[in-house]
Amino acid sequence: MGTTPVEQQVIVTPAAMSDSDAMGLALAEAASAVAHGDVPVGAVALVDGMVIASRHNERELTGDPTAHAEILALADAAASIGSWRLSEVTLVVTLEPCPMCAGALVASRLGRLVYGASDPKAGACGSLYNLCTDPRLNHEIPVTAGVRAPEAAALLTEFFGARRQQR
Repeated sequence: MGTTPVEQQVIVTPAAMSDSDAMGLALAEAASAVAHGDVPVGAVALVDGMVIASRHNERELTGDPTAHAEILALADAAASIGSWRLSEVTLVVTLEPCPMCAGALVASRLGRLVYGASDPKAGACGSLYNLCTDPRLNHEIPVTAGVRAPEAAALLTEFFGARRQQR
């Protein structure tokens, strides 16, 4: 009897999602916030290019002042991986995080931050402050800014323009 060739097992792994593609998901998430009157900010958490959490602002919806997209996505990511240490997580958010959110990113030991639009009035990752890369803190986060920034800014401009017209 002859031997049969051993079949090679091909393992297919999903391609890592690009920053631009992940920002597309965050932008779609941000648009969901408008339905309940929240500022359209969305966040997506990834590990090895796979989405493990996706949230949008819910302050108006829940009445919780800490219900920013970033904070909610961090909590979901931590639950997903079973640890508060998020060193393997990339967070992609449509708007530069505020001081509260930037502090939470540092405290969670986030692996990487990607954001779209800068926030000159409240941004804490390069605009007003730079908490994510402050060497005086116990953790520094690599930051990629400006990914699909015009689209992220347009969502916010449209939202606040519509609000002004309602008044």
